[in-house]
Amino acid sequence: MNRRDFLLSGAAAIGAIGAAAAMLRMGSPQAAQAAEKFEVTKTDDEWKAILSPAAFNVLRKEGTEYPGTSPLLNEHRKGIFACAGCDLPVYPSETKFDSGTGWPSFWQEIANGIGKTEDRSLGMTRTEVHCRRCGGHLGHVFDDGPAPTGLRHCINGVALTFKPATA
Repeated sequence: MNRRDFLLSGAAAIGAIGAAAAMLRMGSPQAAQAAEKFEVTKTDDEWKAILSPAAFNVLRKEGTEYPGTSPLLNEHRKGIFACAGCDLPVYPSETKFDSGTGWPSFWQEIANGIGKTEDRSLGMTRTEVHCRRCGGHLGHVFDDGPAPTGLRHCINGVALTFKPATA
């Protein structure tokens, strides 16, 4: 291989990597949500001022908490799970179940609480779940849950707060 062929093949490889990265970004829920308008909007600095670093990473940067680390896994009282970013109720405790995955799981959301976006990142197609009011990333929904819906909303506990029912 001569120098010219080497440089051309290197440039082609860089171009292919750049195109693949752009396709992954376009398939991300963050890219799809950029076109959506949300009732609650803040700058990253404003979000950082009100969220823990872990909640900021999940809600605003589409991170994922480590499985088994959320105290909400063991939350079994009656009440409401709300978005940790804007306090919008998103899941009723009656729909929470133990999926064995290490993340809080629900088979049904509260009406008008969440939005869904196709997520084609990581080389697969999934349904991303976000807060309808602030756009905060909550987790993903899968079709391997219990009756009656057959859905499993696999949600990052750090993206939620829990409000116990009053007596």
